Amino acid sequence: MAIHKVLRMGHPLLNQRAAAVEDFNTPELDSLIEDMLDTMQAEDGAGLAAPQIGVSRRIVVFGFDQNPRYQDVPSVPRTVLINPVIRALGDVMEEGWEGCLSVPGMRGLVPRYSAIEYTGFDATGAPLQVRADGFHARVVQHECDHLDGILYPQRIRDFTRFGFIDELAEAGLLPLQTSDDTNQSRGERS
Repeated sequence: MAIHKVLRMGHPLLNQRAAAVEDFNTPELDSLIEDMLDTMQAEDGAGLAAPQIGVSRRIVVFGFDQNPRYQDVPSVPRTVLINPVIRALGDVMEEGWEGCLSVPGMRGLVPRYSAIEYTGFDATGAPLQVRADGFHARVVQHECDHLDGILYPQRIRDFTRFGFIDELAEAGLLPLQTSDDTNQSRGERS
């Protein structure tokens, strides 16, 4: 059980495709998953991908009941998702504000499929198949992008809708954020 430093945009590992997990129910995998969950919780993250803590494996964790970084969104079930595959359920896309622990203090308006199905495996290797929409679908797509070396700014269509949280809030583009988010945008927390 350890909290890891989250790699930030610019670190080469965040630009690489992660390797598939082949062995389940190992002490190493169990420890990694526990560390990811602890790190996500310590950072008030909605999700976390293994590459964000320096491990190039196709593992994401996500979920929360309430999150101070995203105060106006519904809860997302706590999930460990290994070797995920995402399938869009239709062509409808929605733009929504996203942040990232690897891009601290910033937010951007990102288009994502509004409804998806994701498959993969849980921490024990049992198959998962889940349909998700809204913020749940957004979180899954965001985290799984990390496994392919994609950070959310690469998906932004209009860079006038990308910037530091406090600047976007002052401009009236974002609702007021928590003090942690504001401090991150000023470089006081990473």
